[in-house]
Amino acid sequence: MSRIKDLQKNLFGGTTSNARQFGMIFTLVAIVLLFQIWTDGLTLRSDNLIALFQQNSYILILAIGMLMVIVAGHIDLSVGSVAAFAGILVAKSMAEWDLPWPVAILFGLAIGAIIGAWQGFWVAYIGVPAFIVTLAGMLLFRGGNQYIGNANTIPVPEEFRTIGSGFLPEVGPNTGYNNLTLLLGLAACVAVVWRELQSRKTRREMDADPAPMWISVLRLAVMVGVIVFASLRFASGRVGTSFPVSGIILVALVLAYSFYTRNTAGGRHIYAVGGNSRAAELSGVKLKRVNFLVMMNMSVLAALAGMIFVARSAASGPQDGNGWELDAIAAVFIGGAAVSGGIGTISGSIVGGLVMAVLNNGLQLMGVGTDKVQIIKGLVLLLAVAIDVYNKSQGRFSVIGSITRTFRRDAPPAAPPSSSDAERQPATTTVSG
Repeated sequence: MSRIKDLQKNLFGGTTSNARQFGMIFTLVAIVLLFQIWTDGLTLRSDNLIALFQQNSYILILAIGMLMVIVAGHIDLSVGSVAAFAGILVAKSMAEWDLPWPVAILFGLAIGAIIGAWQGFWVAYIGVPAFIVTLAGMLLFRGGNQYIGNANTIPVPEEFRTIGSGFLPEVGPNTGYNNLTLLLGLAACVAVVWRELQSRKTRREMDADPAPMWISVLRLAVMVGVIVFASLRFASGRVGTSFPVSGIILVALVLAYSFYTRNTAGGRHIYAVGGNSRAAELSGVKLKRVNFLVMMNMSVLAALAGMIFVARSAASGPQDGNGWELDAIAAVFIGGAAVSGGIGTISGSIVGGLVMAVLNNGLQLMGVGTDKVQIIKGLVLLLAVAIDVYNKSQGRFSVIGSITRTFRRDAPPAAPPSSSDAERQPATTTVSG
């Protein structure tokens, strides 16, 4: 087999799902490079990258929870209102009830859990569609935010602001860089290399042929190169800035939720329910529990996102959370998820969110008006779905092809996906444990 064929077959892990995911990464890189040229180098400046992560971390956190909701076959329109509601209560608890900020954070997460349990109960145990439940929640908690805050802004203490506007501190000798950011980048490089080596070892133990060594080296070179470049950019900002604390929270959540969705029975159950709920139920999956937990988890992450936004803004206000649900949903779909459920990855949603973030940032740097930015974002979302529909018309895999069938009550169960589509988990084989 030629090296070109080896590259096509193995660079993306040998599956069409990974190919789509890496295709989005290449799209993100292309967009970054284009804006780097069009903005005369402003896009990749340290201060701009740091600001980009701070300004969009809460949307990326929402995208994590929204991915799980959409994979399970639902939608959540209330996340922006839930974030604003939790944010105003947390701000009020510190300003008027004298709660210490760590206790206030726990209080905010508890609020998210209670709201999620409320919405999850209606979806899972009463059977009201999530679209209707969360549409009602969007109105209910938006009104609650304005009622509790009396349409005023409520400031938060300096210590609390760290989770939204803080950075890794300066430690160690003066190297001209933030040393903790460099160490974080080094740890990421080691983790990437270790994962590749473990993957090759596992394939050999299963008597499967690993990818050619030169493919692994090329893949590692690209990933390590990106990590090193990003680490140096974040570490070389002006004194007092570095990798944001909100970015640390985001990275921790991405790692935790990626492990959960890919390596645990609970995560596989979510994909099984979204792929074919009837087959999943026959296989022993507890549908009500899965639906309840994904809705509850979404509201907890929405509360966290709301607190991070309030911390960065230094105050909670009546306009917090407006339109956040649309940004989170767009990030998930651009990242490769399907409305019909069963398909999507955490990392893909993060990449989709970054595509939207870079578009926003780059267009603003170019002086494009807010109205045109919204138009362009809408076209990008439409184009992402249109490409998928085109693939379907050409006989290739399409995540949209089963949407209309899925929404009909008399529709037959969806056919099991091909083995190359790693993101959709067959319900009959993934519900063990």
